[in-house]
Amino acid sequence: MPIYEYACGSCQHRLEKLQKFSDAPLTQCPACGQPALTKLISASGFQLKGTGWYATDFKPGGK
Repeated sequence: MPIYEYACGSCQHRLEKLQKFSDAPLTQCPACGQPALTKLISASGFQLKGTGWYATDFKPGGK
């Protein structure tokens, strides 16, 4: 699940929320209670875990 970043246009409070793609965007600010939250565009970060992804997998040459 992605982490979305929000900012309140009323009190400038910022927060991050772990949400599903199908979840509706948040609108109510937890700090001031106003319906002024907007979703921010931020760089995504990800990490490849597990076996099978190595730098040597796609290099030319023998196995």
